[in-house]
Amino acid sequence: MKILIRQAKIADTNASINGQVRDILIEDGIITRIAENITASADKEIKAEGLLVSPGWVDIFAHGCDPGYEYRETLVTLAESAAAGGYTQVFALPDNKPVTDNKAQVEYIKLGSQQLAASIHPIGAITRKMEGTALAEMYDMRNSGAIAFSDGLTPVQSPGLFLKALQYVKAFDGVLIQLPIDKSIGAGGLINEGIVSTRLGLPGLPALAEELFIKRDIDLLRYTGSKLHLTGISTAKSVELIKAAKAEGLSITCSVTPYHLFFCDEDLQQYDTNLKVNPPLRARTDMMALREAVKDGDIDCIASHHIPQDWDHKTCEFEYAAHGMIGLQTVFAVVNETIPELTEQQLVALLSDNARNIFDLPKTHIKEGAVAELTLFSRTAGTVLQKENLKSKSANTPFINTPFKGAVLATIHRGQIHQP
Repeated sequence: MKILIRQAKIADTNASINGQVRDILIEDGIITRIAENITASADKEIKAEGLLVSPGWVDIFAHGCDPGYEYRETLVTLAESAAAGGYTQVFALPDNKPVTDNKAQVEYIKLGSQQLAASIHPIGAITRKMEGTALAEMYDMRNSGAIAFSDGLTPVQSPGLFLKALQYVKAFDGVLIQLPIDKSIGAGGLINEGIVSTRLGLPGLPALAEELFIKRDIDLLRYTGSKLHLTGISTAKSVELIKAAKAEGLSITCSVTPYHLFFCDEDLQQYDTNLKVNPPLRARTDMMALREAVKDGDIDCIASHHIPQDWDHKTCEFEYAAHGMIGLQTVFAVVNETIPELTEQQLVALLSDNARNIFDLPKTHIKEGAVAELTLFSRTAGTVLQKENLKSKSANTPFINTPFKGAVLATIHRGQIHQP
């Protein structure tokens, strides 16, 4: 298949033509020519106002729900959602049934996603059945293709066990991913503890539950000298703690969700269950601090935290609603709208380059002879997510019918073009 990209601005800091406008010819999945004007014929031609092209984007925290919860999402719909959001690579959480805690489950996901619109990388569980009592066989899972290790939405609570996990993965230079929540603090909390929770009459979950957890994990990281990625950070203090740990030389990185950048607890006045997430939406001051941290480079990645939920688990009283929202299709638009000051290089670092470096994924560059793994997008085009163009099997998002500036136009992966 021949694909010709017309007059696209290159957004790849590792390319000699970064920032320049070029035509790109792709033949059978390989970039064969890059020039100011290419006259060759092609099976598919792409041209758009304000067209940008970058290495394919990577999402590091999404629930594929397969196996066990296929009524919420499948590997196929996860990959299609990812591609529609501009992603060529997506990491799948181990929170399945059965849990991805052995090499057979890792291989199931690897084999089941070989021909899909996006590459799916399984995250192996840190503990058996994610019960937090004994370590899983992480070495076997690594050899079978696990990209990293995490207990997903139920982070490891035992400091002793997490210490062993950090020591274990050091043998093969692995990375652990933690969602920073101390479940012994504010266990019944539904939203951020503060003025809004008091006004709404909802039990609060204090920021302390996150910040103490991060302090603990940093201490354990310092002791072991291993690698740790903290995802879903939601408070200004969390940013400060991680920034200080980086300055100390620890191998620690972090990511934030688009919805923690866009919303704060004040947006919960209508008890919208789509905004019930974990960690919860924090105070406006925290939201603004997270935006500044993204601009300053203190936050390494944007992670979708794509958590599909079925209708029954969201259309109910706020107290009984399940946590999470889908988000793969709207990550770029939300970030571009929320922090328009970001340069193209910053955006690509947040959405692709940094994740590839942290998790040792193969590098992909825009140059002749390279495999074409590309994301095509526009920062000026408008986009509106509607139920009709949802790729996910679930619809638990507050962004339906919300106009944004910024649109994903296509991905090119495995020799095929995928358009939303």
